[in-house]
Amino acid sequence: MADWQKITGGITAPRGYQAAGITAGLKPSGLPDLALIYSDVEAIAAGVFTTSQVKAACVEYCRQRLQAKHSARAILCNAGQANAATGNQGWIDALESGMAIAQALNIPSESVLLASTGVIGQRIKMDALRSGIPKLVAALSETGSDAAAGAIITTDLVTKSIALETTIGDRPVRIGGIAKGSGMIHPNMATMLAFVTCDAAVSPALWQQMLVRAADRSFNSITVDGDTSTNDSLIALANGQSRTPAITEVGAESERLEAMLTAVCQHLAKAIARDGEGATCLIEVEVTGGQDELSARQIAKTIAGSSLVKSAIFGRDPNWGRIAAAAGRAGVPFELENLQIKLGNFLMLENGQPLPFDRAAASAYLKQAAKGAYLEEDTVLISVSVGNGHGTGKAWGCDLSYDYVRINAEYTT
Repeated sequence: MADWQKITGGITAPRGYQAAGITAGLKPSGLPDLALIYSDVEAIAAGVFTTSQVKAACVEYCRQRLQAKHSARAILCNAGQANAATGNQGWIDALESGMAIAQALNIPSESVLLASTGVIGQRIKMDALRSGIPKLVAALSETGSDAAAGAIITTDLVTKSIALETTIGDRPVRIGGIAKGSGMIHPNMATMLAFVTCDAAVSPALWQQMLVRAADRSFNSITVDGDTSTNDSLIALANGQSRTPAITEVGAESERLEAMLTAVCQHLAKAIARDGEGATCLIEVEVTGGQDELSARQIAKTIAGSSLVKSAIFGRDPNWGRIAAAAGRAGVPFELENLQIKLGNFLMLENGQPLPFDRAAASAYLKQAAKGAYLEEDTVLISVSVGNGHGTGKAWGCDLSYDYVRINAEYTT
């Protein structure tokens, strides 16, 4: 059993946080498009961002802020315009956005972090953002997580949130998170946007290290379409309002907190993969027997990202040969005679040799997953063993349907 339990409240479940989401007129659709996460006190801040050479202004803004200061009180996120590849004016817009929300909250602009999502090459509609900020601040609430989660999405079909609680030092400690993402999802970074709050007290260096490892085991282990965004950002705040002793070094308490942080990130990452554009099911790939965790995860990510594997799952075709081919090209050496492949409970390859299996039943398993309950019974499990090593890795993806092409063909038109 896990050392934590699921609770309600999302991003505002941890103590000392408020959130809001409003319609400011940034999206042509008229849907909610401006979100704010706010800590009552200065919080330790950590971030992991896109590795793309084409970075949005908000990404560079956050990088600079976190290099200068490892804390923050507010995260402002706009949806509708990515403000990426928008030149110097896009940078000016980012600075103005940060200053505007800081003034409205009466906090230093250095305590503000930014995120944007939407169409690349489009600047933020600054008039709409300026007029929306007073309304956004007025809407801040300790129950505002759902509103914020709804205001950061673009092509997502569902909002994504989670909150967990554990006990540290005989006091409850909570971590909550929200995320958005449906397309342009691929490792390094693959988060699109994710925001995490925590009410524990953690040293800045340790919090950043925890977040990097959690990202590697979650957002950097999902793929929808092989494309990495210009705006991918994972930002985590820890404000200490649980009143537990500060965690400053590696030990049992830090390991428990990191495990819960990883669980939050994995839930959000799986929700993003399941909500992949046009997807009908989640694909979970587990690789065992690797030389180490990194190599096992690399094989898992290659399988989850294979267009041929994804297409076969959508076609309800138990074509294990595509799984074997993807594992073989992952760049990780292993012996073919050690390879084992299972699809759900169907063992298809053992010791590198094909086995007879009920193809109709395996196809039915794939069909059933497409009808399953969201993030419960809608998961196709692919299990691969490559040897006798101790390395285990997981990755998540989704099937590739006709609708993926339609959605992206019509994205800006």
